[in-house]
Amino acid sequence: MPLWTPVNYNKVYQKRRPRPRASRTLRSRALRARAAMKPFHQLDLTGLHVLDGAMATELERKGFDLSGPLWSAHVLESSPEAIAGVHRDYLEAGADCLLTASYQVSTEGFQKIGYDTRSATTAAANALRASVSIAEKVRRDYQAGSSRRLWIGASLGPYGAMLHDGSEYHGDYACSFDDLVGFHTRRIAVLAETNADFLAFESIPSLEEAKAILAALVPYPDLAVYLSFTCRDGRHVSHGETLQACAQLLDGRPQVIGIGVNCTAPELIGNLIRQLAEVTSKPIVVYPNSGEAWDAVHRCWQGDGQIQEFGELARRWRGEGAQWIGGCCRTGPEHVRAVAGVWRN
Repeated sequence: MPLWTPVNYNKVYQKRRPRPRASRTLRSRALRARAAMKPFHQLDLTGLHVLDGAMATELERKGFDLSGPLWSAHVLESSPEAIAGVHRDYLEAGADCLLTASYQVSTEGFQKIGYDTRSATTAAANALRASVSIAEKVRRDYQAGSSRRLWIGASLGPYGAMLHDGSEYHGDYACSFDDLVGFHTRRIAVLAETNADFLAFESIPSLEEAKAILAALVPYPDLAVYLSFTCRDGRHVSHGETLQACAQLLDGRPQVIGIGVNCTAPELIGNLIRQLAEVTSKPIVVYPNSGEAWDAVHRCWQGDGQIQEFGELARRWRGEGAQWIGGCCRTGPEHVRAVAGVWRN
C-alpha cells in the first residue's frame, strides 16, 4: 500500500492560488534558511568525494506520484519529512554531499499548475529556500552524532526540465538567450541568500545554456558552482557540442569548483572523464543514471539498469580521474554505499 495518496495538483494549487497559502508552510521553513552563501574562496571541499543519488526515484519507491510539472518539488510542501528521510538515507549510505530537492523548482513551473506570475514567483522562492532548509536540518541532526564533514549543493535543473517534455536531453529550446539567462538568474538570486555550500547546475544539455548560466552568474562572482552536462556519446553533450568545448568555457572561471557529467549512460562515463581530464584541472564530477533511457513521450524509463556492479565502475572512474562520484536517475542508497566503499576502503 502506498504511503501517500496521489492528488490532483492542478486542483489543489489552483484552489489555493488567490491567497498563496500554498507557500505558507514553505515560507516559514524558508525564512529559517536565509543567510548568505560562503564565498567560493572560503569554501573548503577537502574530503568531498561521494555525492548522493536520485531523489525522485526514492520518493516514487515510497509511493509518491511525481508526474506533475514540479516532480519532487511537489513533495517539498506536501511531505517535507519524506524528502528529509531520503536525505538521511543517503548520509547513512556514506554520501558526503546532499543535493537539494530544488532541481525542478521555478516560477514557470508553478505557473504550469495554475499560479499567476506574482504568486508563482513567491511560491518558487519559498520552495527553493525550503529545500535548502530541509537539507540543513538533516545535516545538523546527522552531525550531532558524527564528525564527518558534509556539504549541501543547491540543485538547479536546466531550462528544458522546466518545459516538462524531455528537452533537457536534446537542448533544442524555442527561446532566446535572454530567456535562458532570466530563467537561471531568478533562481540564483534566491539561493544566493541561503546556507547552501554551492550551486549545482545539473543536466545541462548545451554549450549555449552553459553560457547563459555564466551570464546569470555575473552579479554573483563569489558564488561557488559546478556545472554538469548530459551527454549523448563519449565526446558530445546532448545538443551536439563537444564536452571539451563546454569544459574549456568553464575552466578559467574561478567560481566554478567542478565540471562534470550526470544523467548519462554509465558505459560512456569512462571516456567522458578522459575527455574532461585533457582540458581542465578542476574536480571532475560524475553521477550517471542507471543505464535506463527516459521515454519523453510515454514519460517512463525503458530498458534494463546496468549498475549491478556500481562499486566496481566507481573504482574505475576514480582511477580515471573523477573526484566526485554519485548517482543520478534510478539510483539509490545502495549505489551510494558502493561508491562510498571505493573511497573509504
